[in-house]
Amino acid sequence: MSTMAEMEPLTSGASNRIIPILKTLRTSLLYIHALLFSVLLLLLPRRYRRRYTADSSAEQSPRKSVKRWRLEEEDTIKRRALAEGIDMTTGNEDCRWSTFLFFGVRRNALFTRSWFPVTFTGQKKGILVIIHGLNEHSGRYAQFAKQLTSCNFGVYAMDWIGHGGSDGLHGYVPSLDHVVADTGAFLEKIKSENPGVPCFLFGHSTGGAVVLKAASYPNIEEMLEGIILTSPALRVKPAHPIVGAVAPFFSLVIPKFQFKGANKRGIPVSRDPAALLAKYSDPLVYTGPIRVRTGHEILRISSYLLRNFKSVTVPFFVLHGTADKVTDPLASQDLYNEAASKFKDIKLYDGFLHDLLFEPEREEVGQDIISWMEKKIRS
Repeated sequence: MSTMAEMEPLTSGASNRIIPILKTLRTSLLYIHALLFSVLLLLLPRRYRRRYTADSSAEQSPRKSVKRWRLEEEDTIKRRALAEGIDMTTGNEDCRWSTFLFFGVRRNALFTRSWFPVTFTGQKKGILVIIHGLNEHSGRYAQFAKQLTSCNFGVYAMDWIGHGGSDGLHGYVPSLDHVVADTGAFLEKIKSENPGVPCFLFGHSTGGAVVLKAASYPNIEEMLEGIILTSPALRVKPAHPIVGAVAPFFSLVIPKFQFKGANKRGIPVSRDPAALLAKYSDPLVYTGPIRVRTGHEILRISSYLLRNFKSVTVPFFVLHGTADKVTDPLASQDLYNEAASKFKDIKLYDGFLHDLLFEPEREEVGQDIISWMEKKIRS
């Protein structure tokens, strides 16, 4: 008798045998869910238990849910007003700038900026689209934008969901895949408004991971002349293996819970004291503890990119400081070594920290980026 004849087709009879198993599994999963949640509550300090109980009650109470939504909405309005109020000229009268709202793929209002020379001396060389890092915002890149416009480049920048002047709970990222999709949609809008102009994507830190993943999609890669990554988050590891194991579960159960021990504010990101003071006194920079879902999303995108270095084909320039304590410079080296891209470059800055464009040598770093884009355009 053939193998095909021995196999029983999945008919309604087979379904009747499978359905009770699925029901049992579902019951077991619900039990495990409840058990793990109970254990978590027991392990948490008493003040967190009270907060969790309050959070659960709020989720069950429509009135409290509406109140929480209104508080988030009010916070967004305040942040957007602050974002609008930032002077983007930085003393450069030869640069014109504007802000506008862009509605992402999930119809969230995303705060965006643009900078262009008042008059182009010659032909517009290209456009750079800036995707900032975790917890910061696009307004921090005004000085870099000034440097770019002085070299005949146009600049756009977008605040992620939950960042800067964009919609969402401050510092909370429900999905980095949504940020990737918003980046692609924003790039498509820019290309339609600037036909024939070479476009580059720039991403810093977790923004670098977002840009690299976005460029892995053929429809986005074909719109790009190349990408620039500064201190990209490519090899991010949890503090303990068990954190990585339970993160997917807890990111679903308690996505907005904040881990105080995970706050990275204490790690120096620049050797310039004034730059550090400016960053951490900026009300649009989120300095609170990282939220469970946000942390899980960073682990997830980092893991995906590590597994797919060899499939990278987009032209890229990766820059990293050798003394970076936030992201791994060796991961950037691995990306350069393994990527299939025919046009690729790397520069490691000896002794530099994480925020390369806010180091004392920021002008040098900015010029390295401009020179690479000019080289790519000429190639």
